[in-house]
Amino acid sequence: MSQRLLHTPEGVKDIYGKEYAQKLHAQKQMTDCIRLYGYEDVQTPTFEFFDVFSREIGTTPSKELYKFFDKEGNTLALRPDFTPSIARCAAKYFSEEKRPLRFSYIGNTFTNTSNLQGKLKEVTQLGAELIGDPSVEADAEMICMVVRTLQSTGLKRFQVAIGDAEYFKGLCEEAGLDEETELELRSFISGKNYFGAQELLAERRVEEPYQSRLLKVADMFGDMGSLRQAASMAENARSLESVKRLEKLSALLKLYGVEEYVSFDLGMLSKYRYYTGMIFKAYTYGVGEAVVKGGRYDRLLQQFGKDAPAVGFVIVVDSIMEALSRQRVQLPVHREIREIICKREDYAQSLAQAQELRSQGIPVVLLLQEDTE
Repeated sequence: MSQRLLHTPEGVKDIYGKEYAQKLHAQKQMTDCIRLYGYEDVQTPTFEFFDVFSREIGTTPSKELYKFFDKEGNTLALRPDFTPSIARCAAKYFSEEKRPLRFSYIGNTFTNTSNLQGKLKEVTQLGAELIGDPSVEADAEMICMVVRTLQSTGLKRFQVAIGDAEYFKGLCEEAGLDEETELELRSFISGKNYFGAQELLAERRVEEPYQSRLLKVADMFGDMGSLRQAASMAENARSLESVKRLEKLSALLKLYGVEEYVSFDLGMLSKYRYYTGMIFKAYTYGVGEAVVKGGRYDRLLQQFGKDAPAVGFVIVVDSIMEALSRQRVQLPVHREIREIICKREDYAQSLAQAQELRSQGIPVVLLLQEDTE
């Protein structure tokens, strides 16, 4: 047999033994926490029609999708992101439902990126979506759930950074930027590439004071002071309204008792274009990227025929496990498996003993003596 068959492709890995037991434990803690808020589990397919993740939807770029064809010639794609799948599912089965829908999910996602830098192409994601509630109270529920869910794993040192896509869009609109320039500028600002953003704005001949305002967005992060700075800088209703909403959100998070885990970052922008309002990411020590991503996407369900606002988040379970390991957080694993070794003539007696232990919830392996020699 070729030794090559023993190895996994780049970007995927096997998980087994204690490591997998710890991952299952962390997943259970998180899903149990989300259920406390009344969210019901839903399972969507591992692959969908390609159009569910198309550019019009605003999700992962086509070149980063795993695409293939079915026997009818339809283009399919492994899901890179759960949110469009949940939106499609809600639109299909709850098209006439007026009450808010609360869904939770867990499964693997697949991204065919060539610039790995140690990242996995297949990761486990766990998340929740609240569909049909446009209120700032729904936004607050999401942020509180993120904090409590991370705490349920044993993490104590983390921060949830909150921004608002509407603030940036308002400034771009005020400056008269076209969609292409806005998308390019968003990439520079979200990557904190100040020089790239400055060069782009100069190239597009954006006048003052609009150029300075757009460049300052990258530095607007911190406590409530950053929101006051943002309000003083904007002159358009769209941006000012987004700041007011974040101020209301801050007050609600104090009621939830999670304000110490929250900061604001109006320069935080997502590559997913379907976000329409609040966006957020959670960071913790030992991991170089966000372990939680989420936000409001009030127009995404329209792509599937249901006009409903929505907000949600996804937790990258593999990143959580990496953080727990590096922060030396101890996770309980299954009880040690007992072994009962018996001779063939004593098998019935030993089997009865094993069955009794199993009825008590104790894992047992029954081994014939000849199998141990």
